[in-house]
Amino acid sequence: MSTPHPSTADEATEQSPGARASPPHVLSQAERRRDGERGFPSAPRGGRVAGLDGLRTVAVVLVIVYHVEPDAVPGGAVAVDVFFTLSGFVITRLLVAEYTRTGLIGLRSFYRRRWLRLGPALLVVCAVTALLPVAFPLPLFDGAWMAAGLAAASVVNLVRAGESGPYSDLTAPLGHTWSLGVEEQFYLVWPLLLLVLLRRTGARTVLGWVAVLCVLPMLWRTVLWDPTAAHRIYNGPDTRLDQLLVGALLALVLARLRAEDPRLALLRRWAGRLCWPALALLGLIAWQVPITEAGAWNPVWYTAGFLTAAVLAAVVVAAMELCPRSWPSRLLSFSALAWAGRSLSYGMYLWHYPVIRLLFDLGVDGGWLLPAGFSVTVAAALASYVLLERPLLRRDRLRVRRPKPLVAAERPA
Repeated sequence: MSTPHPSTADEATEQSPGARASPPHVLSQAERRRDGERGFPSAPRGGRVAGLDGLRTVAVVLVIVYHVEPDAVPGGAVAVDVFFTLSGFVITRLLVAEYTRTGLIGLRSFYRRRWLRLGPALLVVCAVTALLPVAFPLPLFDGAWMAAGLAAASVVNLVRAGESGPYSDLTAPLGHTWSLGVEEQFYLVWPLLLLVLLRRTGARTVLGWVAVLCVLPMLWRTVLWDPTAAHRIYNGPDTRLDQLLVGALLALVLARLRAEDPRLALLRRWAGRLCWPALALLGLIAWQVPITEAGAWNPVWYTAGFLTAAVLAAVVVAAMELCPRSWPSRLLSFSALAWAGRSLSYGMYLWHYPVIRLLFDLGVDGGWLLPAGFSVTVAAALASYVLLERPLLRRDRLRVRRPKPLVAAERPA
């Protein structure tokens, strides 16, 4: 799942816990000319969008409920689709804004910030999961050291993609990190590909290529489809690529349109109109459409369904970005929801699965497992945020912003 995953000029500022939305940037005439030449005049605008943070919270709560009570929301895995689209949008908005300002994308800096945001918290979860069976007799954590190693390397999705039958116990204690693997593999390739497109083609051509790339994974899934290939399709970075790219395409479109462009007004109007229907359809999928059970490997969903879910998620993301005064945006911008999405959603996603397995191993079951699992998950995520994630990101921001010391010129003897 998204990393319940940055905007503004500096990802560390935009994505870091506690960062505040920056005021709109007023472009000078020279900046407007430069941005126009690069084809994305609206890329520098933005700041945190509270509605998107609230959407993260709703999505991660849905995932937790799905893993504890799958009969209540058999299609709850659609929340991961929402995370993918949101991640593609946010990351691409960041990358295009940097390219528009500087004419390049600092890949080394990008990968460093991604690691600081995602890596340390993941390694702590992996270490705790691997050490639990050493300290306690926990049957559900047997062999957890192997799962921890695969999760730390962000390859759980690749292992699961190679399993045609029921998932083995090889990745079980940290099986939920398959989605992190998909995102990390996307982060590794997408900045390079986007930079090539931006440097070698015009803005319209970039949009065209990304639009084509959004369709290709669906065609590839159609070629691959067979009930025995369900795990391959569900976990593959290539077969889920369209969900991230739909978010990327939305970011590029919004960066391409100036504030006074009538096409932006049209997009804003339709995003506001379609937001409620899109949310309702996503909710209906979560409530009524089984996705991951063996008997639910529907060829329609496993070919066109993923792209459909991504388009619905993109409608909601566009509404949050363009219609902050709409009722869906106001509800998702509620301060507690937005803060949890900004600060805790990643930690909640990381911790919920091993926490639920641990509580079940300890005998917590029935109606108590969901409230107990949710409470312990939030506590673990809060500890991760306060003790690890926030200090690391603050330290990185201080390091980046610290002015270089001036060296006094030597006086002649």
